[in-house]
Amino acid sequence: MKHRLLLTALVLVLSACHSARVDREPDEATEADPLLSRSGVAHVVVAEAFVTASTENDNIDSPAAWRAPDGKTWLFATAKEGPGLTLYDGDSGATWRAFGREGAGPGEFRRANGISIVDDLLFVVERDNRRVQVLTLPSLAPISAFGARELTQPYGLWVRKLDGRAYEVLVTDAYMAGKRPNGWDIPPPLPELDRRVHRFRFERHREGAKIAHLGAFGDVSAAGAIRIPESIQGDIAHDRLLISEEDTSVGTAVREYDLAGNYRGRTLGLGLFKAQAEGIALWQCADGSGYWITTDQYKDRSLFHLYDRVTLEHLGAFAGHTVANTDGVWLHQGATERFPNGVFYAVHDDQGVGAFDWRDIAKALNLRADCTAKETRHAQP
Repeated sequence: MKHRLLLTALVLVLSACHSARVDREPDEATEADPLLSRSGVAHVVVAEAFVTASTENDNIDSPAAWRAPDGKTWLFATAKEGPGLTLYDGDSGATWRAFGREGAGPGEFRRANGISIVDDLLFVVERDNRRVQVLTLPSLAPISAFGARELTQPYGLWVRKLDGRAYEVLVTDAYMAGKRPNGWDIPPPLPELDRRVHRFRFERHREGAKIAHLGAFGDVSAAGAIRIPESIQGDIAHDRLLISEEDTSVGTAVREYDLAGNYRGRTLGLGLFKAQAEGIALWQCADGSGYWITTDQYKDRSLFHLYDRVTLEHLGAFAGHTVANTDGVWLHQGATERFPNGVFYAVHDDQGVGAFDWRDIAKALNLRADCTAKETRHAQP
């Protein structure tokens, strides 16, 4: 009897392990956890201003920040396995409250992933509802949801204001061709990767919103295809989109597209990224200068590579003391009570969010602390 109980317990444990493997996301197809400590990649260390309290069961994915009318900085983070959204104090990291619940109705979420804030609108991607939900700030009242008919497995998004009440929303879609026996997803063949990014027009009206699906795009060449997409960020001034390629089997890196959806023939970080390319942010000035911040998702400490906004020259990299295994990032370039030159937020290990004072990043890498400052940097290896 004792042996039977032990055997039963062993079977249950193995079954649980198998289930965990089958539930992997497309970007989790790796046997060993890559470590920054073993990478040999040159970088500097920048201390975090804070790391929020950990909520291990929420599976935090991506952050976004908003300056409220009273001057407070609201820091949101999507919770893939939590209520939907977690709200923090963007200056102290204190947890304020959770918002949402599981479901498919307004104000409900299933597997919230990408997030973006433009004006007083909060856009949230929901993988398992296959949609983008839009809420208004500060009330968090739901306005609309869209994409369920077009999207299969959405993850990241970038939103830009067009004119008046209209916004363009680009959403990455990680549809797959199937699963391997170990649960890892199989990317589609190259000819089927032409719908990796969907384009929507969102127009806000007093009585609701008007939504239009404007098509999808994706390069199908071996060099330009996005096999496993997630993060996307745009730069209107330079007609540029940067999109993370997370497939380590072909070399994880960041692809450069134009705003029309054409691959520009350039990939950033190929061979330099050794873990997995993730969140992307842009520090920008009115004269067209600035810096791109990209993420390499090491399991022990995340590494953030910086590139010149205009030339895409690599300028160096930094890591924190704590922040690791980062998915999404957000750069809040405006002044806050604590961060007069802005703050860079990065998700920490699916459990919370870390904050880096932009002044500390700029000092460590000899970058500009604000748009009036002169360049003092020298590119690092």
